[in-house]
Amino acid sequence: MVEAYLFFYEQLIGFFSGENGEAPLASEFPLTTRVDECFQTLRNALMVVVIDLQKDDDPQVIFETLNARGQPLLPADLLRNYIFFRASRDGLDVEASYKQYWARFDEEFWREEVKQGRLTRPRSDLFMQHFLSSRQGQDIPIKHLYIEYRHWIESEKPFPDVATELKTLARQGDQFRRIIAPEKSDEIYGLCTFLEAYDIRTAYPLLLALLDANLEATEWQAISEILESYLLRRAVCNLGTKNYNRIFLGLTRNLRRDGFSAAKLKALLLAQTGESGVWPDDATFREAWVSKQLYGPLNSPKLVHLFSRLNQTFMSSKSEAVVFGTQPTVEHIMPQTWTKTWPLPDGGQGMDFTELYSASPADPRVTATRKREVAIQTLGNLTILSSGLNTSQSNQSWDKKRPEMMKHSLLPINQSLLEMSVWDESTVQTRGEQLFERALSVWER
Repeated sequence: MVEAYLFFYEQLIGFFSGENGEAPLASEFPLTTRVDECFQTLRNALMVVVIDLQKDDDPQVIFETLNARGQPLLPADLLRNYIFFRASRDGLDVEASYKQYWARFDEEFWREEVKQGRLTRPRSDLFMQHFLSSRQGQDIPIKHLYIEYRHWIESEKPFPDVATELKTLARQGDQFRRIIAPEKSDEIYGLCTFLEAYDIRTAYPLLLALLDANLEATEWQAISEILESYLLRRAVCNLGTKNYNRIFLGLTRNLRRDGFSAAKLKALLLAQTGESGVWPDDATFREAWVSKQLYGPLNSPKLVHLFSRLNQTFMSSKSEAVVFGTQPTVEHIMPQTWTKTWPLPDGGQGMDFTELYSASPADPRVTATRKREVAIQTLGNLTILSSGLNTSQSNQSWDKKRPEMMKHSLLPINQSLLEMSVWDESTVQTRGEQLFERALSVWER
């Protein structure tokens, strides 16, 4: 105790008076002000956690479990302490229960921080947040996770005992790992990789509920197709994602009440209205697909997924599955830098930004240039290549670029391009419409 007092005394003297010839922190303020400020901070902001041990508890084991890596306690750590305190009180074998149900959550995988929206949090915290949201059907702020969980347990009493609670958390933890790190052989792999590409994690509470319902593989296939169609159509129509949290929590509540099935999920999504929730019909989907500038609103991972799925429609049942060694690249067939090497349909040269700015709106080249600038960013003018072209290759005229593209991709979706002797606004429109017909078979409504 005396040594501790002397240690802190020396540290405080150095902090407030300075040491090694250096001025103390905030030396422009009087000593009394700085001391009082620190005192108030310690009194009001310092939090001390007290853990009451039972006579058979080993304090060293508990300390090593809590802080084996010298890292700050996470919300999941606080929840673990709360759960195992109650487990001990109920007479469970704490050590055996920990090894069987909770040890997995102390692996490095669960402590790794990942991005979700604007936040970066450990996977364990994100799991507990999505688990609680899935069970309650409402949004749970992650900073209130411990309080919300404890209130839920004590007020709702959702489990008959702590053993059932631990079994449920372990089971759903394994299911959450399937969602965020799916194996290719898993029936949910396609849906989960789509959600990752489109950066949609607000669906996780719904997926946790669906996985816990033990659905048949055929039902999962139907659910995956429904969710991907709903979300991809909305993305193509640029309808926004800000309301997805409310939508998916509502779906979770309704399906828990009425039963989990693809048919009920589809009915609930078809009932969504307004720009924030509607499932676009074929006419709206087509208009966006063929006419909208989607390069930009859809980033590279989203476009790669979209064209990879379309590529599958060009393959027969006997075709071998295409496995990409590296991520494919998105290519503008008619390049974004086109004015010097890609003449307008009438043979004239396109106009750059400066020329457009100063030209008369009545100039036919202005209209033709603006029309082309739109066409270049539509889906009909985009594709994926197994390996990217360099800038000089990408910007070449069509007769030179076409053979270079074929060298960089043998994907079935690109084989029809070999037949095109001309590539202009008309062929972009035609290809966009042809791809849309295939899209209807992939993303049905």
